[in-house]
Amino acid sequence: MKISIAIDGPAGAGKSTIAKLIGEKYNLMYINTGSMYRAVTLFAMRKGVEPNQVGDLCELIDTLKMYFNNDNLFVNDIDVTDELRSIEVTNNVSRYASILEVRQKLVEMQQEIAKNYNVIMDGRDIGTVVLKNATLKIFLTARAEERAKRRYDELIAKNVKVD
Repeated sequence: MKISIAIDGPAGAGKSTIAKLIGEKYNLMYINTGSMYRAVTLFAMRKGVEPNQVGDLCELIDTLKMYFNNDNLFVNDIDVTDELRSIEVTNNVSRYASILEVRQKLVEMQQEIAKNYNVIMDGRDIGTVVLKNATLKIFLTARAEERAKRRYDELIAKNVKVD
């Protein structure tokens, strides 16, 4: 039986930090599902595919071979990790991630990974949609001030100008 751990919660609550630590300690594949949505956004923008072009978007997703190696996300064997947190991707990810067909395709990918590997996944709707039958489900939260500080510190560490 494969082990699957689901960590849900709002942005900036520390889901990724906790998931990485647990993954390392228990030798679980860490899947940051939010990064997968960011990757779709990145490649859609590169190819000029708009959110309202659902058919083209689904075709694009079918060409994206995504896998994680340590904390890095590779798409078609290219490490795109550093590009995923760009301002352009951040400002557009919700436009793509909110599309039902995009969500369905990525949930299917995530569930397939969980069938084949011992995983820990973080994101939103992980315990209720992606890994409904997870071995362990965790909902992680933090005060709004702490979440904002975590996101601010993350941007500063990446030399992003923040006002």
